[in-house]
Amino acid sequence: MNSQELFEQFNVSGQLRLPTETIQFGELPWNKHPEFDGVELKHIVTSQQTSGQFSYHLVRIAPNKAIGNHIHQTQLETHEVIAGSGTCVNNGTELAYEPGTITILPIGLPHEVKAGADGLYLFAKFIPALV
Repeated sequence: MNSQELFEQFNVSGQLRLPTETIQFGELPWNKHPEFDGVELKHIVTSQQTSGQFSYHLVRIAPNKAIGNHIHQTQLETHEVIAGSGTCVNNGTELAYEPGTITILPIGLPHEVKAGADGLYLFAKFIPALV
């Protein structure tokens, strides 16, 4: 299985299994980012399941698109790159993004993410929950 297929496995067939329910990721909608064109998020674990402690999101960024420079004032964020490539500017330092890369984006520090020619596919996790 290649990295793009792995991302699609989560997108289409992934599940959140809880004692009281199973949530099928394939049934969850993709949400366009309210500010950044070509960026979509699928909220696979939300504050509803974690009492606001954290959230997990599938993120897909179209080829050569970007999540522009921004700051989360109340959340620590992590990225796990699953497929594609690009860069992340984390507090002024440019980092290569390729499958297997993980980075930590501290509370209150600026960051941006730019997809390469093949797009970029990642997990984003927020502590406390984004949604």
